[in-house]
Amino acid sequence: MKKLFWPFVVIAFLSGCQMRVLNPKSDTADTLTNLIYLSFGIMMLVLIVVFVLFVYFLRKFRERKGTKFDVPADEKENKWLEITWTVIPILLLAILAVPTVKATYDLTSKVSGSAEGSKDNAMIVEVVGQQFNWKFTYENGKESYDELILPVDQVVEFRLTSNDVIHSFWVPNLSGKIDVLPGEETRLSFEPREEGMYQGKCAEFCGAEHTLMRFETKVISQEAFESWMQEE
Repeated sequence: MKKLFWPFVVIAFLSGCQMRVLNPKSDTADTLTNLIYLSFGIMMLVLIVVFVLFVYFLRKFRERKGTKFDVPADEKENKWLEITWTVIPILLLAILAVPTVKATYDLTSKVSGSAEGSKDNAMIVEVVGQQFNWKFTYENGKESYDELILPVDQVVEFRLTSNDVIHSFWVPNLSGKIDVLPGEETRLSFEPREEGMYQGKCAEFCGAEHTLMRFETKVISQEAFESWMQEE
């Protein structure tokens, strides 16, 4: 059984390599990735400081020969030390909160259901999630299923709805997740900046065949996209 453990771990790890959250290929994904790196950096800073202090105190106050039954002297309060370990977490939270709040407001304008969330130069793509596929409808009425074709360096606004249950639209390289609700329209926009193939999926369990709710996102040149739009 032990011989099968590590091959299983390697296979499970490699099976998810096609969807990389920390490999941004759009403006929206850039913002989300920067927040992840910032929070991870703060977390590692706290972890390193705690670990260093742990080792230091473990060594300083370890039991020595002949001191097993000694009673340590009472320590007097240290007001400045107490202020320090109270202020430092507040500062760290502020460092994380300020860019997070700013990014939240910026991204909220991109997922707004109102006209204020729309951009004049945005290309509109209507998205319908249904058990168990995705339907994409473009401005000229062209439709595609489980394959999203987008032009590079073009702002795209998605108008999403569901025909049945709640789904979640997610292309890790290009955007964060957004719920797709029955009877209600939600919106999401981003600008792909690099040509390539990116996997998308439904990130909300939506039924027995949920695993079929995957789709390919193909970002191509403006010329290739215009040619594709004219094809029947």
